[in-house]
Amino acid sequence: MELFVVLTSFLALAIGTLAIGQPASLTFSETAGVLKLGGTGSSPTIVIDAKDWAGVTRTANDLANDFGLVTGTKGKVSSSTSGLGDVPVVIAGTVGNSPLIDSLISAGKFDVSAIKGKWESFMSQLVSNPIDGITSALVLAGSDKRGTIYALYDISEQIGVSPWYWWADVPPKKKTAIYALNSTKTQGPPSVKYRGIFINDEQPALTNWVSSNYGGKYDSRFHAKVFELLLRLRANYFWPAMWNSKFYVDDSKDGPLAGEMGIVMGTSHTEPMARADKEKVKPWDWKSNQSNLKKYMQEGATRAKNWETLWTMGMRGDGDTGSPTLDATQLVDVMNYQQSVLKSTIGTVDPSKAPQMWCVYKEVGGYYQKGMKVPEEITILWSDDNSGNVQRLPIAVETSRVGNSGVYYHFDYVGDPRNYKWINTIQLSKTWQQMHLAHQKNATQIWIVNVGDLKPLEIPISHFLDMAYDMSKFMTADSTDPWLKAWATREFGSEVATGTVEAMATYGKLIVRRKYELLNLTPFLYSTTNYDEAANVLGEWESLQNKTQTLYDALDADTQVAFFEMVLHPIMAGRIVQQVYINAARNKAYAAQKRMSANKLADDVKAAYAQDAVIQKRYHSLLNGKWNHMMDQIHFGYNNWQDPASNSMPSVSTIGTTAPSGGILGISVQGSTASTPGDAAPALLALDPYTPENRSIELYARGSGTVDYTITPSAPYITVTPSTGTLSYPSGTSDIRALISVDWSSAPNGSSTASISIKPKTGGTETKLSLPLNNVHVPGDYKGYVESNGAVAIETSHYTSLVSGGSSSRVEVIPNYGRTDSGITFMPVTAGTQTVSSAPKAMYSFYAFSSVSSAKVSVYMPPSFNVDPGNPFKYAIALDDATPTTVAPVPSSTLGAMPSDWKDSVQNGARISTTTLGKVEPGAHKLTVSLLEPGTTIHRILVDLGGVKSSYLGPPESSKVGM
Repeated sequence: MELFVVLTSFLALAIGTLAIGQPASLTFSETAGVLKLGGTGSSPTIVIDAKDWAGVTRTANDLANDFGLVTGTKGKVSSSTSGLGDVPVVIAGTVGNSPLIDSLISAGKFDVSAIKGKWESFMSQLVSNPIDGITSALVLAGSDKRGTIYALYDISEQIGVSPWYWWADVPPKKKTAIYALNSTKTQGPPSVKYRGIFINDEQPALTNWVSSNYGGKYDSRFHAKVFELLLRLRANYFWPAMWNSKFYVDDSKDGPLAGEMGIVMGTSHTEPMARADKEKVKPWDWKSNQSNLKKYMQEGATRAKNWETLWTMGMRGDGDTGSPTLDATQLVDVMNYQQSVLKSTIGTVDPSKAPQMWCVYKEVGGYYQKGMKVPEEITILWSDDNSGNVQRLPIAVETSRVGNSGVYYHFDYVGDPRNYKWINTIQLSKTWQQMHLAHQKNATQIWIVNVGDLKPLEIPISHFLDMAYDMSKFMTADSTDPWLKAWATREFGSEVATGTVEAMATYGKLIVRRKYELLNLTPFLYSTTNYDEAANVLGEWESLQNKTQTLYDALDADTQVAFFEMVLHPIMAGRIVQQVYINAARNKAYAAQKRMSANKLADDVKAAYAQDAVIQKRYHSLLNGKWNHMMDQIHFGYNNWQDPASNSMPSVSTIGTTAPSGGILGISVQGSTASTPGDAAPALLALDPYTPENRSIELYARGSGTVDYTITPSAPYITVTPSTGTLSYPSGTSDIRALISVDWSSAPNGSSTASISIKPKTGGTETKLSLPLNNVHVPGDYKGYVESNGAVAIETSHYTSLVSGGSSSRVEVIPNYGRTDSGITFMPVTAGTQTVSSAPKAMYSFYAFSSVSSAKVSVYMPPSFNVDPGNPFKYAIALDDATPTTVAPVPSSTLGAMPSDWKDSVQNGARISTTTLGKVEPGAHKLTVSLLEPGTTIHRILVDLGGVKSSYLGPPESSKVGM
C-alpha cells in the first residue's frame, strides 16, 4: 500500500483537522454549506439536555474550555435552546437519554438508525432548523453515554486540542476560524469492547509525584485527570494503582467519579471482585479462611454494584504469587461463588450487564492447561510474558465463548529477568505485530496494558489505544509509521512529523536490542573487537540524538516542552545510559591494550554518568516543576530482577603513563585484541570489493609523550588515510584510526597478500601488518547479496522476490521492526497453516566466493510464543533446489511456564535459530524462506560460510548488487 494512502486513513490532511484515524467533520476555511462554529473572539454554545448523563455535561464543559484554548474565547454550555439567536450552536446528547436528541429523531430531522443500539458509537451532522429560533446546528448523538462523550472529545481533537494537552503539555493549535462541514459522520463501534490501562509499579516516580501534588493519595483529583485522558483517547477501562493504594477507600469520591465520567472500573489479575490488594483479609487462603473470603468478596460487589464494573474473577495467592492450596477444581468453586454473588447483588452474570474476566497470568495458566472449565460468561484474559510477547490466544474451540477473550499486555514490568520501569522501551512495530495477531485471533473483548507510571509512555499508550479503538486502520504490516506521522503532526506540527517518525522508529530498533536495566549483564553485549560493534552502536545513538535535537530546535518554545517530554528526553537519556555502559566496556578493552585513551574513556564514563542527573533535573524542572519526581526511577546498577537501592556507575580502569619497552606507539586491528609491539602483530582482516565495513588500523599512545609515525603500504594500489601523524598524551591526539582503501582496478586478481608498515619516526619498533586481498567480482548481470569474508548478512526486507501462497497468503514487510532494519511476516494471520508448497515465500539471492562443506544459516526472530500450541510458528528454509528444512523455532511449553530459551531471547530481543544448509560452492545461490504458520515473523538472516565472528547483532548487512 502506498504510504500516502495509508497516511490519509489516519490524518485528514485535505482539510487540516488533527484527529487521528477518523473522518473529519470540521474544516478551518470557509466553503459552501459549512456552519461557522467559532473563531477569533467567538465560540459556540453547546446544548446538553438536563436529563442526559452528568458525564456528558462534564465533557461538554471540557469542549467549551477547549474552544477557548484554540480561539481565545471559551464556549458556553446550556441546557436550554431558548434565546440563542445567531450564536453558533452544537447540540449533543445520548439517544434514549436526551429528550432533546430524541425529539430531533422523532421529528425526522436526525436519523440515528446507523448507531442505535450499538456500543459506544456516535453520529454528527449539520441539521437545518433543528429547533425554533436556530437556523442551523451541528448535532452530535451518541448511542450510549460514552458514544456521546467520544463525539464531544472528537470535536476537541479536530480543532487542535491533543488528548495529551495536560499530561504531556501539548499546546493547543490556535485557529482563527472553525467550520462544521455539511456532512454526516458515523463512528464506532470500537474494534475492542473494553480498552484501557493499568497504572502499576508506581513507586518511586508516580507515587512521589502524587505525594507532592495530591497530598499523598491517589485521590479523585488525580483520577479525574487520568479518566479525562482515557476518554480523550477513546478508552473506557481502568485498573487503578495497587502497590500502596485502595481506589474505593482512599477517596470515597473515586467510585462515583468513575461512574459519572463513564469509566469502566476493574482491578488487576490479583485483586478479585473490585477489591484492592491492600484490603485483603488474612490469611488469604480459600481452603482455611473461606468464610471470611466470601464476606470480603460480597462486600466488594455490594460496594461497586452501582458503578460500571468489569469484575475480576478467580483468585491467586497473596502478594502477586500462586496460591499454595488452590487447585483447578477449587478455583472453579471460587468462580462459581463469585458468580452467585453477582446474581444476588446485581441480578445477572450476563456479560452485557455484568462483564467478568479471569486473567490467565503466570501460574494461573497451569490450571487452565489441566482442563479447568471456566464459566462461559467469563472473558478469558490472555497475558503476555510481561515483556510484550503474548503467550496464548484463543484457538478454534474457544472463539465462540459467550465472554470471548482479551489480552493483558505490558509496557512496564517488575520481575524477571529484570524490572523495566524507567522510560519508554517499546518498539511500536512489535506492539502492532502482537496486537494485530490478537485482534485477528478474536481476542477482542478486553485489551488492557500495564503502563507503570503512565507519564513516560505517552506514545505507546496512544498507539495501543488507537489500535484497540479502530483496528481497521492497522490491517497492513506497514501501518505503524503512517500512524506515527499522523500522531506527530497532531502533537508537534507537520514540519517535524517526518523527522519524528524517523527518530522514534530508529529509537525503537535501538531499544528493542536490550532493556536499559539489562545492559550491565556480563559479558557485555556489544563486541569491542568485532565489526566495530560497540563503537558503531554508540554512533547510532549519537546520530539519533543529533537529528532529534535539530527537530527540537526548529519548534516554538511551547511545543519544545512536549517534544522534549515524549521524544527528545527518552533519546537523550537513553543515549547517556548506552554511552556509560558502552564506554565502560571499551575502557576495559583499551586498558588491556595499554591505550592511554582508556583513561579518557574512564573520564567520559564518569562525565556521562553525571550528565544523567543533569537530564533528570531538566525534566523535573519543566514548567516550574510540574513533573518533579517523574524520573525518580533507578536505572543503573541492577544485579538481579529488583531495583538496586540507588544508581551506581559501572567500574572503570585507569592505567599508568609509563610506556612499555616497545615504545609509545601502539597498534591494533579489527577482529583482534592484540596490541603490538608486544603482542604478535595481528593480520588485518581480509578485504575485497564487497566488504561492507571499513578496514582500519588503530594507532594509539601507550604512555606519556609524543610520537610521530608514518604508514607505508607495500603496493601503490593501497592507500591508508592518514598516512602520517602524531600521537600525544596527555595533551594532543592519543588515538587515530587510519582507513585502508584499495584501487581494485589495479590490484591483482584473485587472492593476494600485501603488507602495511607502521614506523615511529624516532624510537620504538616498526610493525608490519599483513593484509589479505581478494580481488573478486560477480558477473555483470548478477543481482543480489554478495559474500564477503565468509558471511552473507541479509535484512529480510531486501528480498530478491516474493511468492504468494495459498489462501491468499503473502509475505508483508514490517518496516522498522526488530534489532537492525525491518521484518517480514505471514499475512493474513487468518489464512491457516500452509505446507512448503503452498506457503508464501521470500527469496534472497547471494553470490558466494567460498567453497564450504557445511554452511549454516541463522534466522533472527522475535522472542514470540506459539499462541496456538497446536499450530506452532514454523518456517522452511532451502538453499537452491535442496529439500527445504522445516524449523519450529519456539521450544514447546505449557501455560504457566516459559519456553526453555525464554530468558535469553527476552533479554536479547531476539530468538536466533540456526540450521545447517550443507555444501556451498562458489557462484550464485538462492535462499528460499517459506512462512508456514500465520504470524511467523523474521527480521534478519545470516549465512555463515565460515567467516562469521562473535558479536551481538551479527555482521553489518552485506553489499548488494543491482538491487
